[in-house]
Amino acid sequence: MSTPQDLPFIKAQDPVVYDAIRAEEKRQANGLELIPSENSVSKAVLEANGSVMTNKYAEGYPGKRYYGGCHNVDIVEDLAIERACKLFNCKYANVQPHSGAPANVATYFGLLEPGDTILGMDLSHGGHLTHGHPVTHITKVFNFVRYKMKDPDTGEIDYEEMREVALREKPKIILAGFSAYSRALDYGKFVEIAREVGAYAVADMAHIAGLIAGGAVENPFDYGFDVILTTTHKSLRGPRGGMILTREDPKIAKKIDKAIFPGLQGGPHMHRVAALAVALGEALTPEFKTYQKQILKNAKAMAQVFLDNDVRLMGGGTDNHLILADVYGSMGVTGQEAEDVLDAVGITLNKNSIADEPRSMFDPSGIRFGTPAITTRGLKEAEATRVAELMIKAMKNKDDQSVLDEIKVEIEGIAASFPIPDSFV
Repeated sequence: MSTPQDLPFIKAQDPVVYDAIRAEEKRQANGLELIPSENSVSKAVLEANGSVMTNKYAEGYPGKRYYGGCHNVDIVEDLAIERACKLFNCKYANVQPHSGAPANVATYFGLLEPGDTILGMDLSHGGHLTHGHPVTHITKVFNFVRYKMKDPDTGEIDYEEMREVALREKPKIILAGFSAYSRALDYGKFVEIAREVGAYAVADMAHIAGLIAGGAVENPFDYGFDVILTTTHKSLRGPRGGMILTREDPKIAKKIDKAIFPGLQGGPHMHRVAALAVALGEALTPEFKTYQKQILKNAKAMAQVFLDNDVRLMGGGTDNHLILADVYGSMGVTGQEAEDVLDAVGITLNKNSIADEPRSMFDPSGIRFGTPAITTRGLKEAEATRVAELMIKAMKNKDDQSVLDEIKVEIEGIAASFPIPDSFV
């Protein structure tokens, strides 16, 4: 059973921070986390993340540092690289990116010249900000063009349109990846189109990296992708950070290494790299494979409850860990209202735009939720189904405080029955 962290020094020195940490522990313990990009790490990962490795500057790479005293941090970085390559079946890994967005940006700079074109998924159809949304600075450097779903109700990507855009625009990178897309991508078609136009095939697998590592979904490298970009938290269940994986080409790997350091970052966060090494060690266990398969089972169970209640799902269901539901079009509840009422009963998720969103992005039609964190706690299909039923009930009764109070008590009971575990294995 998970217990609070022992924080005597913070308590004595900075009680305001101490109280905030304790309150956050309580929030996480007493509620259910359904934001698909969040998870709960093991105590071993937490210990490494809070270790003395945070004191060490280590600019450069193992064996080629710009500071002395790096023999110990070299051990953990080499170990993280070795484990990442084994998990994802590739030859090269850069584990230094501070997070996912810098990993993406560094890859663009490493493989392209300013003004080159990148073809990525439209944000409104499930893509990510770093795939070319106009509000990001990177669009001032590179030219982004987009592909979309052919039909939001099935989730099918319009691959023929993608090919036509690629032939016309001649992108140097074709990017497969998403932030709010629930279906499997046809990796073979991405590679086929990329080869036809002479582009790199790059996959942003931040959301499903754990599912790939655990063998629960397909690996883009098996289809010939050149590079995989990912965060290290989410379904992978490690510390917050990023990785860039190269399938086999040493020239690509060298370009990416130079783009990270010295191109974009200075010293890596060695406490995070140590924590990542621990998490990747956990991901190599048989238990991790079972865990990832359960994430999928739980997501499908929750999606079915929404479908049974006539709630429209983008893509018509899910092939991964997340669900995007049009609650405004189906229930008359905006995404913001749903987020607020569910938060009040102890369920945390996020409002999210749907394809061709008719409302404001600040109060959109949809909600996005997923199953990594509740699966970490041990919930299986029966419990995931019940949580989905309670979500529907709360949204239908958003103005009935007595009903909401009853739901909150039940959610707290589920949370108490499935505490956040101390260890993964």
